[in-house]
Amino acid sequence: MASKNRTDTEKATNGDASEDRCSVEEVALVVPETDDPSLPVMTFRAWFLGLTSCVLLIFLNTFFTFRTQPLIISGILMQIAVLPIGKFMASTLTTKEYSFLGWKFSLNPGPFNMKEHVIITIFANCGVSYGGGDAYSIGAITVMKAYYKQNLSFVCGLFIVLTTQLLGYGWAGMLRRYLVDPVEMWWPSNLAQVSLFRALHEKEHKSKGLTRMQFFLIAMGASFLYYALPGYLFSILTFFSWVCWAWPHSITAQQIGSGYHGLGIGAFTLDWAGITAYHGSPLVTPWSSIVNVGVGFIMFIYIIVPLCYWKFNTFDARKFPIFSNQLFTAKGTKYDTTKILTSNFELDVAAYNKYSKLYLSPLFALSIGSGFARFTATLTHVALFHGRDIFRQSKSAMQNVKLDVHARLMKAYKQVPEWWFLILLIGSIVLSLVMSFVWKTDVQLPWWGMLFAFALAFVVTLPIGVIQATTNQQPGYDIIAQFMIGYVLPGKPIANLLFKIYGRISTVHALSFLSDLKLGHYMKIPPRAMYIAQLVGTLVAGTVNLAVAWWMLDSIQDICLDDKLHHDSPWTCPKYRVTFDASVIWGLIGPKRLFGSGGMYRNLTWLFLIGAVLPVPVWLLSKIFPDKKWIPLINIPVISYGFAGLPPATPTNIASWLLTGMIFNYFMFRYHKRWWQKYNYVLSAALDAGTAFMGVLIFFALQNSHHLLKWWGTELDHCPLASCPTAPGIVVEDCPVF
Repeated sequence: MASKNRTDTEKATNGDASEDRCSVEEVALVVPETDDPSLPVMTFRAWFLGLTSCVLLIFLNTFFTFRTQPLIISGILMQIAVLPIGKFMASTLTTKEYSFLGWKFSLNPGPFNMKEHVIITIFANCGVSYGGGDAYSIGAITVMKAYYKQNLSFVCGLFIVLTTQLLGYGWAGMLRRYLVDPVEMWWPSNLAQVSLFRALHEKEHKSKGLTRMQFFLIAMGASFLYYALPGYLFSILTFFSWVCWAWPHSITAQQIGSGYHGLGIGAFTLDWAGITAYHGSPLVTPWSSIVNVGVGFIMFIYIIVPLCYWKFNTFDARKFPIFSNQLFTAKGTKYDTTKILTSNFELDVAAYNKYSKLYLSPLFALSIGSGFARFTATLTHVALFHGRDIFRQSKSAMQNVKLDVHARLMKAYKQVPEWWFLILLIGSIVLSLVMSFVWKTDVQLPWWGMLFAFALAFVVTLPIGVIQATTNQQPGYDIIAQFMIGYVLPGKPIANLLFKIYGRISTVHALSFLSDLKLGHYMKIPPRAMYIAQLVGTLVAGTVNLAVAWWMLDSIQDICLDDKLHHDSPWTCPKYRVTFDASVIWGLIGPKRLFGSGGMYRNLTWLFLIGAVLPVPVWLLSKIFPDKKWIPLINIPVISYGFAGLPPATPTNIASWLLTGMIFNYFMFRYHKRWWQKYNYVLSAALDAGTAFMGVLIFFALQNSHHLLKWWGTELDHCPLASCPTAPGIVVEDCPVF
């Protein structure tokens, strides 16, 4: 069998290479087109190092996501760390063969190989998708415990975390044929990991310049040493707002130039963690996607927001900071939700009418409106540009679709039956419905609300997956999910949070699993080994994720309560603050009061229609001028992604991401392609790894021991007036009154 597969491999990479090579240039340049099916995968080493990596990463990522400046530690850190350990185990463990219930195995089946390394990384990535990025399940539990002071049981929390993940895994299994097998679905972010695997395992022929491994080690070392500056010694590099120094007494100048509380014009970050915090690594994002994001960002930050604030005073904008993730009263003061909340965590309508209507900062309000447009634009764009392909794949179940070399090589392995995923999908749905009955008062979401959430996820996961698999950007629909249930169940913030988790976050996790499945596809990992690794990693990571968060919420006083904490506290939880704000906006107050007839923000709902229409002229132009290859690259959902995530992302984060992406994925790709092919993705991995290693070292060696530096260079943003309102008569502490 092995010899036959090797023959197939040689055929795929020699005789048929011109016919079935991957049509995506970046993939063809980076991903190996060979395979050795005889390599062992699910070894003792893989299990031990994989589970250890998963637990360690989920602990670190959960820990750091509560910080004022969240640090996401990617799987690349473990990808590097396990290599010497794996080789050490291969050289020291016994090669004796053991037998257990007729199953023969060895602790040491031979040299530590690349496929073992990949499966360990798949385990580790479960620890990233839970604790890193947008840990929504834990975000909801944090809001319930820290902000609403709800007496939630650990078992209920575990149900929430695990059912969300398993639901996502079920969706991923159902969508493999559309988002993993096709050549066009290439998942750009995986190429950094593929490059790193090759750098760590393949012997390079001697040539001019550094090998990829040498380059990686040098770049990682430099990144490790450099991060001591923005991470500890000179943290002003995270938000370098020179405009505020030039005009220290001007509110307008600081609103324009502040990198943390303003539009960030002229500001920049020299912190890799800041560049990658919200949109991922720009080095692995295609240039066309970077251009689309840049167009949306420039339109929004440099044109729309200034006009709405200074020219038209839209939504009484000048009563509030131009950019803030806080909620406000009509007088410009911070909104105190305890004054309108009942003991059952529902809205006290009489108290709300007496206290104040809810107001948002102008950039926050417009960012919500962009979410309306992004949702409908995503559905229209995918229907127009990919609808025919999706329909064809549904009809033929991929049997008659031309396969590239990678898909051909994967045919050598047993596939995972569809019913394996279906069991997980149905099981998670059943457990979720059970939870809605057993903990009815805690979760507030009835069984029919759960079913509504599942239906929403079913409809939108595929179109959003198409966008991410081709552009490395994931248009969100958090706002839409909360908008819908907010109309159906007004005044119930916890129900709103739970609907968002099951209706939107199951999609986030599904796409994370699909990305890993594509990585396994590129690296020729047997599908059944992938299934086991992802399932076990999910169960372990979810349990540890909740346990760590629970411990922190119970042991750190006033965690996430930024109005009670000292302004230098590292535990202000900006991501979870936005989650809480969203629960107030969409759940407690409800969209009808804010966006319905008579609501302050009612005109933003027109963006639903505008978003649905905008992709149509682009599609028509692509049909009228088929020879203009650049027209289909105009991607309206990705353009709108240029102002997604604001807040907690800042304009400075996105602007620096765009500049970095332009340097490497335009200039370097165009004018130094050989350098780009050899080093670009390796550099991305090295910067991630060096930053993560130093970030962990700084925290446990210095910050956790309260060795904190206090001087001018450690203040994040020297723009104290950027958060001040400019409307006459508004009184805010530390701000001038006009």
